[in-house]
Order: sequence, then structure tokens, then C-alpha cells
Amino acid sequence: MKTLKNHTLIYDNECPMCNIYSKGFIKSGMLDENGREAFTEMSLDNKLVIDFKRAKNEIALIDQIRNEVVYGLDSLLLIIGNSFPLLEKTARIKPFYWFFKKLYSFVSYNRKQIIPSGKDYTDQSCVPDFNLKYRITYITFVVLFSAYILSLFTAKLGLNAEHHFLREFAVCLGQIGWQALFLKTYLKEKTWDYLGNMMTVSLIGTLLLVPVLFTNFSFILNTAYFGIVAFIMLLEHMRRCKMLTIGYLPTLSWVIYRTLIALILIDLYV
Repeated sequence: MKTLKNHTLIYDNECPMCNIYSKGFIKSGMLDENGREAFTEMSLDNKLVIDFKRAKNEIALIDQIRNEVVYGLDSLLLIIGNSFPLLEKTARIKPFYWFFKKLYSFVSYNRKQIIPSGKDYTDQSCVPDFNLKYRITYITFVVLFSAYILSLFTAKLGLNAEHHFLREFAVCLGQIGWQALFLKTYLKEKTWDYLGNMMTVSLIGTLLLVPVLFTNFSFILNTAYFGIVAFIMLLEHMRRCKMLTIGYLPTLSWVIYRTLIALILIDLYV
């Protein structure tokens, strides 16, 4: 790999995802050994160069020679393009660049909901601004994906002759409405953070169901596996609620809704 020298990447050290890929740049030789610096441990010189607020939303890359800064997707393309120029040129073609920039923002603004940090946040923490558009986009993506996979899974169980996507879609939307309606007063300003984390729990459960779609397990084994997945989701939901310091009421409400839906579906197919 060709090393991009005299550049410092200011990464979110409270984000496991950011920590992994920034460390990958160092290990692969794309950045030198001192090529990254934790946001919460940033030197005064670097603080004076960057846009502190923008760097919380878009990772900053500082040119130490010119004292110039690029942010977000451009910073990643500069690092990658130094070793793979053709890849960078391709990514900068307008339609591709537009898509990757939107994808970057989609992940960046939701990163604390995708992979939360257990550390307490302060004004100096690298916490992205709340962006309603990208939060709703994330929730919509998970709802559609989960509804589709669940419709395939229930069909595999033999509970219906056709894939009932709309039914599963309604169940997923119902979960959001149920939680938002009953917990809005309780959660207050943490409502959107909670909903984002709840959708990640749903996404985890959905991804765990995908491998089963390609197996020939019996009804009993598939049902048992679904129970295991549901238990994993419960534990993860509790863990995230603890990290958000919102207690166990959201988990209790979540379980009640899931139980009611299960009883309704059992009544329909038994």
C-alpha cells in the first residue's frame, strides 16, 4: 500500500465501527503510524484547524503540511485513492459519488444507533447531530427489510401459502407506533435514539433469520431457532436500554407487543 504521509485522520474513538476501519488504514499502511488521532484526545493544534461541529458528523482528515482539512466521504476517498487511484476516480463519477455520499451520511448520522457506545457523552464527545431525514430513512430501511425476510420465514414454516409481506410490514410499523405512543412521555428527548436502537435490534434478528431460509430444517427446528433469535433480541434490547439509561420499561412494552402479536398469529393459524 502507498502511505498517505503527513495526514491525520480524526476518528470517533467512541464508535467501534470507526475505530476498526481507521485502525485498518494504519495496519494496511495506507496511513502512517501517527496517521490517526482520537476525537476526544485531539491536540490543540488540530482543534484549531478543523470545524469541530462538522467533524462530529463527518470524519476529518488534516493535511499537516498545508493545514487543509477534508471531511466525510472525501477524506476516505483521499486515503483510498492514494493507494487505488482508479477506485477513487470511479467513486467520484457523479452518480456514484452522490450515492456513496448519501450512504456515508446514512451510516454516520445513525452510527450511535447501529453500534452504540457505553460511554457517557459530553460536549467533547464525537456525537453526530440528530438528522430526522436519515433517522427515518434508517427506520424505513429496517422495516422493509425485516418485513420481507419475515414474510419468507413464515412461509417457510408453512404458516401461509403465500408471502404476506404487507402483514409483516404492518407488524413492524405497529411495533414502532406502539413504542412511540406509550413511551414518548417517558423517553422524552431520547425517543428517536431509542427507536433507532430498537430498529437495530430488529435488524440483528432479521439477519440471524436469513441463513435459515437456505436450509431444510423441520418445522420444530425452525421454530426453536426462531425462539433463540427472539431471546437474543430480548437480551440485546435490554443491553441497549441500559446503555441509554432508560430502564426496563421500554423492554417490557416491547415484550408485551411481541407477545400480543404472537398470540394473534397463533390464533389465526392454529
